[in-house]
Amino acid sequence: MVDFSFVPPLNPLPVTMKMTFSCGCSSQVSCFIIIFFIASHVPKLESAPFSVTGPGHPITTIVGADAVLPCHLSPRMNAKNMEVRWLRVRPESPSLVHLYRNERDQNEYQAAEYEGRTQLLRNDITNGSVALRIGDVRPSDEGNYSCLFQSITFFEEALLELKVAGLGSAPLISVEGYEDGGIRMVCQSAGWYPEPEVLWRGLSGQNLPSFTKTKSQGDNGMFDVENVIILRENANRNMSCLIRSSHLNQTKQSAIYISDSFFPRVNPWMVVLNLLFPVSLILFGLMAYLFRVKRKHCQKIGKLTVELGELSEKYGELETENRKHVAELGWRRFVVPVEEANVTLDPDTANPWLIVAEDRKSVLLGETRQDLPDNPQRFSYELCVLGCEGFTSGRHYWEYEVGGVGYWAVGAARESVRRNGGISLSPKEGIWAVWHCGGQYKALTSPVTPLSLSPRPRRIRMSLDFVEDQVVFFDAGNEAPIFTFLSASLSGERICPWLRLGDTGSPLRLYP
Repeated sequence: MVDFSFVPPLNPLPVTMKMTFSCGCSSQVSCFIIIFFIASHVPKLESAPFSVTGPGHPITTIVGADAVLPCHLSPRMNAKNMEVRWLRVRPESPSLVHLYRNERDQNEYQAAEYEGRTQLLRNDITNGSVALRIGDVRPSDEGNYSCLFQSITFFEEALLELKVAGLGSAPLISVEGYEDGGIRMVCQSAGWYPEPEVLWRGLSGQNLPSFTKTKSQGDNGMFDVENVIILRENANRNMSCLIRSSHLNQTKQSAIYISDSFFPRVNPWMVVLNLLFPVSLILFGLMAYLFRVKRKHCQKIGKLTVELGELSEKYGELETENRKHVAELGWRRFVVPVEEANVTLDPDTANPWLIVAEDRKSVLLGETRQDLPDNPQRFSYELCVLGCEGFTSGRHYWEYEVGGVGYWAVGAARESVRRNGGISLSPKEGIWAVWHCGGQYKALTSPVTPLSLSPRPRRIRMSLDFVEDQVVFFDAGNEAPIFTFLSASLSGERICPWLRLGDTGSPLRLYP
């Protein structure tokens, strides 16, 4: 009997094959020949070469979601005893994302940015298929990744690309007044990745040239964008702001229509004055000629000259008044409702720190908390008060006398606005308002919109327009626009006046 052990040197598995032969040969040489012949036909137990395959296209994931990067062996084979490494490929140096070795995860040297966020999906590892799940995806996760399989004698890898996309807020379009002979329109949006494309478009879908473009990237890697266009009177009145994500090929769009009354009109009196001016010159020349020819008419001609001067001055005053009147009518037609509402404050809704005047027209923050009945209508936490009157349709306006100092917010709110605990001062909560603190003004959008107001308004007029679903604010002193809440979703319940105080300054007053 001849006994020997055959252990392949490159065998990745700790297996020893023991083979026993009975040799009845007449000579020792004949036995060795038989043994050599048998051993030469035993297959070598080496690891067969393999390849690693990943997806043939980039994997795209939304910010905050989970990304799953697939990877498998070809041909299919059991990878349970192999080492699987996932690396982040960077130009400077790769970093370890996840490590699987000795049939378990070993992430002691995992890059800090991936700690607690990765999981190797091993449900199909016996068929050579593994996938890496990355949780709570961030913009910084975007890039190339390597999936590497390694046995004792062979290793191979595949490269994958991960794209991260953030779909930001719907575009917010605001009108910021007149500039360069037109109307300055601003489109703003936040929370995009990568930097999106911002376009203004006309009614027929054609792209409109923008005036300025700005962007900013926060600490979280997300982009906020702003695009400004100057709209001329002969340009498109129906227009929209479109923001497109290059990774997702998705867009968000908001539209606006600019009324004719928004544009300054040619004053008919200016046409008259333009005609009178050359006539006046002719008359003046004629008067000079007549003065030289017939001195006896000098007194009459002088009187006529004075009358013409007075007429020109009168026309000039009329032109100034008419221009103001046309501008005011334009703003009123666009933002001011038909009815002037005589509104008052509801003491039953006022926070106990607020003192409502007897005429219910003004409110002041007191120095001590009042002992008032506790009722569900009263604001228990926020220093707010609602108006008695509410509206469900039509167009209405009233004014707030704010004085330009202190900490306050004025606007309108749904009758169902939350009264207990803290509330979010935004349209999502059912509040449309303008806020002031320390000389700074903001529109209480989400996020807030900084406002640049000069001079500071002493009286703010607020328009509640159920026809256009808009809440509009402008300076009641000089008719300058402040801010417009578009698509305000006013229908469904009563909308009431709303005020909030934050210091012991001057009282806020309703007008009239």
